[in-house]
Amino acid sequence: MKPITTCLWFDTQAEEAAAFYVSVFHDAKLGPVTRYTEAGPGPAGSAMTASWRIGDMGFFGINGGPLFPFTEAVSFQIPCETQEEVDYFWDALTAGGGQTGQCGWLKDRFGLSWQVTPTALTRLLSESDAETARRVTEVMLGMEKLVIADLEAAAAG
Repeated sequence: MKPITTCLWFDTQAEEAAAFYVSVFHDAKLGPVTRYTEAGPGPAGSAMTASWRIGDMGFFGINGGPLFPFTEAVSFQIPCETQEEVDYFWDALTAGGGQTGQCGWLKDRFGLSWQVTPTALTRLLSESDAETARRVTEVMLGMEKLVIADLEAAAAG
């Protein structure tokens, strides 16, 4: 079976979004862009679709109009080993009009949801006793961007 590709419906920004994501992720590569012809339905010469890869994951953006906006029902999780990675992705993805959310969630300027998640959080929650996990969860729930040092301090008591 061939790899599955994530298809994202944009209003008119698929080409711009593809270029943005390729600029944010160091292991990303831009793919082909197709353009509308005089047959429509979009303006002739404007991008109809854009494709890109982030690592081994393929993405396909289509400019289909405003009918289907993104919701938080679908998000992409970025596992981060260090605070520097958390800070980088948080700042890059919220730049230019993105919105911050609770517990490491954000929306980029296109409205796509991301979870910038330190791998330390998963470790602290899965390898801890119930009381430690409670403290870590309580601290996490009070954060927007996750701060590894604060999560580890909560785990330590």
